[in-house]
Amino acid sequence: MNAFTFDMIAAWTDALQQCRKDPAVKVVLVTGAGSAFCSGGDIVEMGDRLQQEPAQRKDELFEKIQRIPLTLEDLDKPVIAAVNGVATGAGMDLALMCDLRYAAKSARFAETYVKVGLVPGAGGAHFLPRLVGTAKALELFFTGDFIDAEEAMRIGIVNKVFDDAMLVSEVEKIARRIARAPQLTLRMIKRAVYQGMRNDLRTNLDMISSHYAVITSTDDHKKAVESFIAAKAKA
Repeated sequence: MNAFTFDMIAAWTDALQQCRKDPAVKVVLVTGAGSAFCSGGDIVEMGDRLQQEPAQRKDELFEKIQRIPLTLEDLDKPVIAAVNGVATGAGMDLALMCDLRYAAKSARFAETYVKVGLVPGAGGAHFLPRLVGTAKALELFFTGDFIDAEEAMRIGIVNKVFDDAMLVSEVEKIARRIARAPQLTLRMIKRAVYQGMRNDLRTNLDMISSHYAVITSTDDHKKAVESFIAAKAKA
């Protein structure tokens, strides 16, 4: 079920760092192997940590689990989740960390922390309320109930639902379309949106004006404007 182990998290974080540094990588697509997206933390590893001191558990959570949302936040490239099956606990949070989320019809989502006596330590308490609102987020956290892909789309977790057999190919089409856009523009848009969620309007407008001054000097912008003017002249 693609449960998170510490070895898996370390490998995945390293892969994300490589994606961040590699200019050939324009979009990152995340999906699960087999019929599941990610079932969250590995219960066996949780059992192995029961004898740890609280301070040790806190440090371990930050150094290993919480590295993922922080790494994704630093990744100035579009990150797309193709949720191909069950996404529970930290597995659901992994999908929430991504910029866009698409799901197979068979996908199911649940914030199952309450069922094992845990709090959402991977960032779910940060991401979920921003997508669905406080009350709905608390309902999902308090109950641990599953929702299907259509419900996830209805409440704003998922952008679109595809037939299972078509999920990856359809999401790859979206990824390729986004990858054709000017890379600096994509980076600045992503940065502006996420910083905009934390700042006041005046700060956001000042930040955008700085981005605007840079982006309008690029060849991508100049060529796009020239092409538009030329096409309009021919019409």
